[in-house]
Amino acid sequence: MENRYLVDSVVRACRLLAAFHDPQETLRLKELAERADLSVATAFRLLRTLEHCRMVERVDGKSYRCAFHAASPIRYRLGYASEPEDPSFVQEWSVSIVEACAAERIELLTYDNGVDAETALGNVDRMIRDRVQLVIEHQRNDRIAPIVASKLAEAGIPLIAMGAAHPGAIYFGGNNYLAGQIGGRALGQWAKRRWKGQVEQLVLLELEAGGPLLESRLSGVEFGLREVLPDFDPARVQRLSGSGLLDASLDLMRPHLAHTHDRRILVGAANDPCALGALRALEEAGWEEGECAVMGQGGSAEGRQELRRPGTRLVGTVAFFPEKYGAHIVRIALDLLSGKAVPPAVFVKHQLLTPANVDHYYPHDRLRIQQPAQAG
Repeated sequence: MENRYLVDSVVRACRLLAAFHDPQETLRLKELAERADLSVATAFRLLRTLEHCRMVERVDGKSYRCAFHAASPIRYRLGYASEPEDPSFVQEWSVSIVEACAAERIELLTYDNGVDAETALGNVDRMIRDRVQLVIEHQRNDRIAPIVASKLAEAGIPLIAMGAAHPGAIYFGGNNYLAGQIGGRALGQWAKRRWKGQVEQLVLLELEAGGPLLESRLSGVEFGLREVLPDFDPARVQRLSGSGLLDASLDLMRPHLAHTHDRRILVGAANDPCALGALRALEEAGWEEGECAVMGQGGSAEGRQELRRPGTRLVGTVAFFPEKYGAHIVRIALDLLSGKAVPPAVFVKHQLLTPANVDHYYPHDRLRIQQPAQAG
């Protein structure tokens, strides 16, 4: 840059700011003038100007401290695309990813996959055009997973996949079979205590488009139940497939309950919204507490709230702790971007939440302020 374009007073002011070696350092006028190689008179005038602009502040009327902090440079640019499996559950992990990226000076570009395959594929193209250095992809359609992975591999962009497994990507999320197994065992223990193990029907509420990973979650429920109740007849398993949303599960359970003659029913759901839909259907149909039991998956805020409701038929939900996802994912991303070895799958820890222990694992839930509905 040619010197004739430089403004001398700005250069001298920058020298004064650079004279502070530490954000908390305080210096007197004479020390600052010496460090910046300026006369005391010039330094005084510039400091008064910088103080007026809130770039420096006076301490005890005699010393100065720098109040200007240069913005930290962005280390990486990441892309995050997600779809609404369980809105509150996804929101918790999305917030944690945003916060973790901000803490590590990572620029995060976000994209909405919706529930449409074409939208998800279009977002992959957008992320490539936006020159992201790593992608965090949450979508459950295993049919397009190879296409997503191929596009990013061709562009040389590493991928952390949530939801469906993507070829060559690092998988992050629940150990779905194990999570289902935990829930199935708990249902079996409940039935053993309440019904002496005499279960007439196990309803599995599937998530249609969930792919093999979520299918393994419900297989785990069935296997876990049979571990505790080895005489349970597999022919008594009923699978109902839906979208994974509360209203859809409610609509699935209504006709099923209307036509069944069984009275001792256990329900294993793919996620908490499915479980809550089943609960509402059972309540509508007049099923009494003790005649049925429901197990959720996810440990969402709504599931935890239901566990605290007196007389609930939700006997548990297997927690995935989505509020902790961000720290784990960003750690994986930084390792990948720095060339460190990362295992092909990183699973979250699971914990069975019940009415008895939910406050232990989520003691701050009761502090959440419910916002009153605004009149329209």
